Amino acid sequence: MKKPTKSFEIVLSAIACAVASAALTAGCYVNVLYAAGLILAVFSLMVPLSKDFFWGAALAFLGSALLTFLFYGFSIFKLVPYLLFFGIHPIVNRVQFKYVNKKWIHPLVFLAKAVWFDLAMWLSFELLAVEFFALDETVWYDWAIQYFHYVLWLGGTAVFLVYDVLLFLCQRSADLLIKRIRR
Repeated sequence: MKKPTKSFEIVLSAIACAVASAALTAGCYVNVLYAAGLILAVFSLMVPLSKDFFWGAALAFLGSALLTFLFYGFSIFKLVPYLLFFGIHPIVNRVQFKYVNKKWIHPLVFLAKAVWFDLAMWLSFELLAVEFFALDETVWYDWAIQYFHYVLWLGGTAVFLVYDVLLFLCQRSADLLIKRIRR
């Protein structure tokens, strides 16, 4: 099998960047599509990663964040979860899949990624929900803040476990689909 060319890497990265920026922009404008836009952007970043194009995926991530920032009217607040976690996570997963060979290191890497996820979600909540959307003035906030850290750290880690496993499986599916493209 011959080595892929740089132009093939550029094409896969450009496709990933275009799909991710379109999904993120649609998700930023339509609140109902926000989570779907994040997930579709993450899936599109898996396309260059399926051929181990790490630089291409990183540039697709940066390009999609920049294009969404421009298309959404220079507002960065809805991009915070993507910039802090969701855009970088597929790249970190691929590096873990490719370079971590010892079984006992995988739980340590998972714990580090879970803490990273929980901190990103906490910062997103504090920055977006409380400060900019005045969530602290709502009726339920005082009741919910008592248990917020338990829900965030325990529930967030449980949700991240499912998300991380599903992301590995989706990367495997993307690998099988892109494998059909012979380059």
